[in-house]
Amino acid sequence: MNQFISVHDLPNINEMVKQALAYKANPFIDQHLGKGKRMGLLFLNPSMRTRLSTQIAAQQLGMEAIVFNVGQEGWALEFEEEAIMSGTTVEHVKDAAPILGKYFDVLGIRTFPSLKNKEDDYSELYIKQFIKYAGIPVVSLESATLHPLQSFTDIITISEQLAAKPLNKKPKIVLTWAPHVKPLPQCVANSFAQWVNAWGEADFVITHPEDYELDPQFTKGATITHNQSEALKDADFVYVKNWSTYADYGRIYCNDPEWMLTAESLALTNNAKVMHCLPVRRNVELSDEILDGPNSIVTQQASNRVWAAQTVLSTILKSR
Repeated sequence: MNQFISVHDLPNINEMVKQALAYKANPFIDQHLGKGKRMGLLFLNPSMRTRLSTQIAAQQLGMEAIVFNVGQEGWALEFEEEAIMSGTTVEHVKDAAPILGKYFDVLGIRTFPSLKNKEDDYSELYIKQFIKYAGIPVVSLESATLHPLQSFTDIITISEQLAAKPLNKKPKIVLTWAPHVKPLPQCVANSFAQWVNAWGEADFVITHPEDYELDPQFTKGATITHNQSEALKDADFVYVKNWSTYADYGRIYCNDPEWMLTAESLALTNNAKVMHCLPVRRNVELSDEILDGPNSIVTQQASNRVWAAQTVLSTILKSR
């Protein structure tokens, strides 16, 4: 594996899940893999769980992880080809990325969409330019359209839950839109849909208000409904996430508090486990009673970020 940008970079999802859970049981078993190697973690926007979990994962494989916050600690980067750099950008990615390729063995990049221009965001220019010019494996720590480390973690967590309490049928997984105080990108929702569909081992339903349809390239294969109650019926897992509009890009049309998951709506499910990528706006996206209750697995989910990152990095290191 030479890069990790989406689910399509994984050789086999279930085998990777097994490896992640093996690392959870024995974190330092492959500490020799990264000995003498460095990972650069470049952040173009803030992070907590992604940054810390990836650092821990790299260190448990014996790698040195170095974090660089591009916007705060370095020059403003230009990504457009043939740009006339007479504005605010100081250094072109064509000049910066090859140097980073000499400093590091693996490069992690976290970018964020503008939510202003869909074509620009969905082109994934930033991460593609690093892949083009760095000359070393690139790992997405979240991009404008996808968050593969989060989604890999989500599949690990669901698989772990199913192993502990097997079902006699395919699990029903529901991705439900939730209200928020500001427009958020579609990356987590896109990515979760892409991964669950690729995994192919669930009855997958996406529910959201009208006008919140996601890009069909990620949702194809899922059942989509605007009726949250209908979607939640008999669900085994409920993934709660806000996203802004895709068609009329980056907007909030509906912010109906009735879409917040509560104990009353959870009662429609098969005692479903509730997931969220965090950070979460309490009592806006999810109620206290859910987050602090026995159905919430958000802490388990977040802690599994380490094992997702460690599996991805070890697979890359073994292929080098």
